[in-house]
Amino acid sequence: MDDVVVAPPREGRTRAMKGSRRRLPWPVRSVIAGTTGTAALSLAYATERRLRPHHPGPLDYDDSLVPGQIVASIMHLPHVTAREENELGLALRWGYGSAFGLWHGLLRQRLREPWASLAFGTTLMTATLTLFPLLGRTPPPWKWPPSVMATAWFTHAVYVAALGAVDDTL
Repeated sequence: MDDVVVAPPREGRTRAMKGSRRRLPWPVRSVIAGTTGTAALSLAYATERRLRPHHPGPLDYDDSLVPGQIVASIMHLPHVTAREENELGLALRWGYGSAFGLWHGLLRQRLREPWASLAFGTTLMTATLTLFPLLGRTPPPWKWPPSVMATAWFTHAVYVAALGAVDDTL
């Protein structure tokens, strides 16, 4: 009977396990968060399409062939079909959407939430509203239709919220 070991109370074990739980390295955590944010953004587009079934064409420029056209132009790909532009655009979305999580991770190293996500979202929307027009593929943002602008803000807010929540949780 002297060799019997009694387990500590359940509450003590839980606290001990939480304290010893190892976190993922921040770059890995941030890329996973970026990928999750990109999935949430894609889901937001799918949801908006269901809510607006009679909307003709893309919901905003990120949801159009524009990203694929930019990739094709930068890579000097001649004679790209609409289907290929769509595929290039999706590859760009998932690639930069996942990798852009690293920027949020760097911001989290310096700022607490919600400030890191606010700075991240500001950077993201600045890029969205400037890069497409600068690359000559869209009009300047003040000429965007209100529905396009609303969709751009909504979907990117979903992306930022999902990415921030996952990066903070992991």
